[in-house]
Amino acid sequence: MRITTNLIYNQNLRSIDTNQGNLVDIQQQLATGKKLLRPSDDPVGAAQVIRLTEELDKITQYQRNNDLTSSALEQQETALRSIKDVVNRARVLTVQSGNGILAGQDRKAIGAEIEQIRDQVLDLMNTRNASGDYVFSGYQSSNQAFEFNPSASGDRVSFLGDDGENQIQISDSVTLQSTSSGKSIFQEVFARFNFEVTAQSAGVSVETAKIDEQGTFDNFHKQNFDPVNTPNNQYRFDVLAGDQVSVTNVGNGNVVSTQPFQSGQPVRFAGMEFNFNGSTGDSLEISLNRPQKKNLAETLNDMFIALTSDSIAESDFVNAIDNTLVGLDNGLEKMSFEVSSIGARLNIAQSIKEANLDSELSLQSARSSIQDVDFAKASTEFAKQETALEAAFKSFPRVVNLSLFNYIN
Repeated sequence: MRITTNLIYNQNLRSIDTNQGNLVDIQQQLATGKKLLRPSDDPVGAAQVIRLTEELDKITQYQRNNDLTSSALEQQETALRSIKDVVNRARVLTVQSGNGILAGQDRKAIGAEIEQIRDQVLDLMNTRNASGDYVFSGYQSSNQAFEFNPSASGDRVSFLGDDGENQIQISDSVTLQSTSSGKSIFQEVFARFNFEVTAQSAGVSVETAKIDEQGTFDNFHKQNFDPVNTPNNQYRFDVLAGDQVSVTNVGNGNVVSTQPFQSGQPVRFAGMEFNFNGSTGDSLEISLNRPQKKNLAETLNDMFIALTSDSIAESDFVNAIDNTLVGLDNGLEKMSFEVSSIGARLNIAQSIKEANLDSELSLQSARSSIQDVDFAKASTEFAKQETALEAAFKSFPRVVNLSLFNYIN
């Protein structure tokens, strides 16, 4: 093969150019810390890096969602615990107000504290987050959750939000409830179950008709109240011969109880107590009241009114105490359930956060193995390419000068 001077010249230039290109690439790898400087360096690896980066970006967003969810849940939990604390104080005061030796001024002093607790509860039910949104307003977070109007003719506490509950995705497969509507926690609290005397025969005089054991009556009411067929909620007490009284369900005609009877002595049935005068053939009818729901702050306000009233009858005051205690207990039960639910969701959020961190580390390691430079290896390669380039530079003049004419000379 004939090797011309021009061929020698071009080959040496290509060698220098190649060595320079390799040296620049390695220098850029060392400067950027990236092994893949352009997709053409490794098309398959570049595609994998894109996919892994997308997965990492998604996990980053999940972690942000997780932090927002946890923060929202913690704020709700704090508000609920604070409400529980003051409601428990209100319960103690309500029991205390039933002490028969308290004078009117003592009751009013308790009423003043109940009023403060009512206002504090309303403030906490209208808790806002850092963005100014009302945390218990459902989807209507820009609206105040609860409004108190002391001059209203009916309910004085109104709910202005809705029953929406925000859901936030914190992983590919887990979506977590981040808020709870105040409607379900505070507004839809069952008031005290009750009954009323609806009819009696001419010879009957009722001295007392009251709930003697609230828990027993509540269970009976829950098991037997019929929201559709009203007669099924009515019970007739018939005085029988032989000093007995039977209790019959008016709707289906079934006799549900038969007890000894003595006129003027208490008759107890399903947590209720009746004291009435009557003789054989006389009867008394009662009806289970339809279940009612009352806002927790409304219950506190009713007790405040009872405590500060100058004209309330003692029997009505005792009834107000009973109504308040049941309403507060039902509200505390609702809040305890919600606090437990929040705790469970916080545990899930923490567990998912840790799992996401593990996935993030794994994905980062996989991406690093593809795109990140091995500095020790790259430094060695840089030195090798630098030596090769120096050798090419030094040998180029000598090789170019090796021609037949130079040899003849």
